[in-house]
Amino acid sequence: MSIVSKSNRTRSKPRRADQYPFVLINMAMSADGKIASANHRVSTFSSEQDHAHLLDLRSTADAVMNGAGTVNRTKIKMNSGPAKYRQRRLRNGLAEEILRVIVSGSGSLNPNAAAFRDRSSPIIVLTTGQCSKTRLKALSETADVVKVFGNRELEIRAALRWLRSEWKVKRLLCEGGGQLNDLLFRGGLVDEVHLTLCPVIIGGQAAPTISDGTGFARLADATQFEITNRKRIGDEFFLTYRKKT
Repeated sequence: MSIVSKSNRTRSKPRRADQYPFVLINMAMSADGKIASANHRVSTFSSEQDHAHLLDLRSTADAVMNGAGTVNRTKIKMNSGPAKYRQRRLRNGLAEEILRVIVSGSGSLNPNAAAFRDRSSPIIVLTTGQCSKTRLKALSETADVVKVFGNRELEIRAALRWLRSEWKVKRLLCEGGGQLNDLLFRGGLVDEVHLTLCPVIIGGQAAPTISDGTGFARLADATQFEITNRKRIGDEFFLTYRKKT
């Protein structure tokens, strides 16, 4: 296990396909656009079909990425799932087990979280200068690699370039939460969005959405998407959006 040094700050540059992974975001949301309740006690409300869709997407990716909040609050292991999905990965020319990436700006990760108890594949933690030396040391004893990008906010573009160059991640699946998704959207890094629209209303002004955090100050700066696929299974709608070129 290792800690590697801080990266240099990078300026925003046009994205090159050979520098970054193809990034997919996959989220289930309520009919009013929430991904959890305001107190985060309600965070799982989609169906078995949605979970199967999640594992299908993982079977196409080199790595899966989640924010610390998702890892700390749920029983998510971030692995490839049952044997049929691992076999599907092999048929897709990928490693049997998916590489796992966790983002935590402060390094506040629960070492007893389900993801850390599952040692099926390496875990990389991406953090910032906000992570104390004590937490860095603790993370180095839990994760396989800890990498620092940026001082206050994670330098997501530099982080993804590093994943592409050092870990050969060509296809990266992000499963939230909203603040991590916001970093990716603002970085101009999201190529495709998969949304499962669920027949429930959660409500609450403070309830998280698929993209929280800073957001875009002007609509003209927001990434534009177009729908490429839609299907209904039961009372859920599965929607796929691709970034406009």
